[in-house]
Amino acid sequence: MAQITEVKLLDDLDGGEAAESVSFSLDGKSYEIDLSEKHAAALRDAFAPFVSSARRAGGSVTASRPRMSARAGRPREETTAIREWATANGLEVSARGRISSTVLEAYENRGNAVAAPEPVAEPVAEQVAEAAPEAPAKPKRRSRKKVTAEA
Repeated sequence: MAQITEVKLLDDLDGGEAAESVSFSLDGKSYEIDLSEKHAAALRDAFAPFVSSARRAGGSVTASRPRMSARAGRPREETTAIREWATANGLEVSARGRISSTVLEAYENRGNAVAAPEPVAEPVAEQVAEAAPEAPAKPKRRSRKKVTAEA
């Protein structure tokens, strides 16, 4: 058996037939109202002077696909060149996966006067670790137990 379901919008102001649902936000709260073409135009006209003077905030109301960062989507040849440059300059970089932002930044700034950081020899790193005072251990947090009064 086939069924046909019909959805009819009613204008939330006067109960007549509505043409659309209008979404808006005010004071951090989102609203949606069903309005006829006439009432929707009146609402938009009322908001127009405020919208034209306002600045956009946050994300968009409509769902969009996730954006890639400005550095994402590099050609394979470029990521290969970055990995080779990083390895040749003593920076740690994995053979696969994401390249860290520090490596990308060093690669992009390779022509500037500031050179890429040089790797630290292991014995010196061990000496630095031994010389550095250890931070005092933080006490473990304990949950409070409810005390029930017995009569």
